[in-house]
Amino acid sequence: MNRPRLGWGLGALLPALLLAAPAFADEPPKIDSGDTAWMLTSTALVLMMTIPGLALFYAGMVRKKNVLATMMQSFTICALVTIVWTVAGYSLAFTNGGAYVGDMSRFLLHGIGEHIVKGVDQAFVLGAGTDGAVTTTVPETVFMMFQMTFAIITPALIAGAFADRMKFSALCIFMVLWSLIVYAPIAHWVWAPTGWLFGLGVLDFAGGTVVHINAGIAGLMCALVLGKRVGYGTDNMAPFNLSLAVIGASLLWVGWFGFNAGSAVGSNGRAGMAMAVTQIATAAAALGWLFAEWMAKGKPSVLGGISGAVAGLVAITPASGFVLPGPAIIIGIVAGVVCFWSATSLKHMLGYDDSLDAFGVHGVGGIIGALLTGIFSYGPLSATDALPDGSPGSFDQLKLQVIGVVVTLVYSGVMTLVLLMITKALVGLRVNEEEEREGLDLVLHGEQIF
Repeated sequence: MNRPRLGWGLGALLPALLLAAPAFADEPPKIDSGDTAWMLTSTALVLMMTIPGLALFYAGMVRKKNVLATMMQSFTICALVTIVWTVAGYSLAFTNGGAYVGDMSRFLLHGIGEHIVKGVDQAFVLGAGTDGAVTTTVPETVFMMFQMTFAIITPALIAGAFADRMKFSALCIFMVLWSLIVYAPIAHWVWAPTGWLFGLGVLDFAGGTVVHINAGIAGLMCALVLGKRVGYGTDNMAPFNLSLAVIGASLLWVGWFGFNAGSAVGSNGRAGMAMAVTQIATAAAALGWLFAEWMAKGKPSVLGGISGAVAGLVAITPASGFVLPGPAIIIGIVAGVVCFWSATSLKHMLGYDDSLDAFGVHGVGGIIGALLTGIFSYGPLSATDALPDGSPGSFDQLKLQVIGVVVTLVYSGVMTLVLLMITKALVGLRVNEEEEREGLDLVLHGEQIF
């Protein structure tokens, strides 16, 4: 029985009339050592984005009294989500199930290594037995681990919005619930062959909706519910050590090649293009933010440069497997300039305290990237099972991208609020004013930087 050929992006399900392995009858797909080696490398690169990349990036931007607690958040989320993904998250996101969530056939990763035990050199078919099955050339263990790193960094990004004020117990409870109830279903909608947004033809190569818009709107909800930091607007809240933030941003930039190019799920031409446009858009966004800041404030700042680079990385993520280098420059410039405005003027105009601009960079940057994907997607690169001829960029594709953005914003926003209320009822959300003034390093962990 022949299976449809289809690719996937980032954890993403890329299209793939260009990428997919050949259809097969009775022979199971074989593992390709080159593709597997690249995916193992990509997995390590994406994990590096959270620990130590994001940990250092965020820690460098908070005050000295909260540096250890901020790094601990990324480190703990990495550990928590690893177990959550193993127990149920992967199964909810990437087994067949229905249009809205997977089943529990991979609970505790049941059966994931059976072919290895039997000595069979067999690659993974995502959605086997469905009309939209995706043939890969890597083992399921590698795919599962690659996707785990995305599941880890997404909730870790949220922590930037509530830096300096959330209880550690609340963080643990909220992140476990959010990973299962928000992240896993949205990942299924967008990337699983049976997911309803995937079936509509929404394009998201490596996580513009699933990772960045999802984390960004969740961060905004956290910032609104927890309220402003004590002393916000009056106290000096300058970053403790921007050199840490520069190191963290640099690790994010390098690790992002695994994030985007790895989403080709193979060592191939699409991976090469995704890597190229990632570098190009990131450079354009860093320059866009710097020059916008230079004109607005008279000086280009170090913090602005690294923030612009991250904005470009975010914006190119959904488009990276679908666009050519020229449009990548446009996506980067737009992201750099607009995210500069959202991270400075917009949050002050609206009065919310998104401490490290989780929404201003990841939410806004993700929206920009998702929408511009609909405008600039290149036909031969953007073919999917839902769009077998690809989308050369059109109003119809833009409408689909709008649907993906709006659905993610609404579902993630509403469910994040619900989960925050549940967490608040269980353990409370925020440390008290005296504890916040003393600093989370000492109050929550009994340690400090001298």
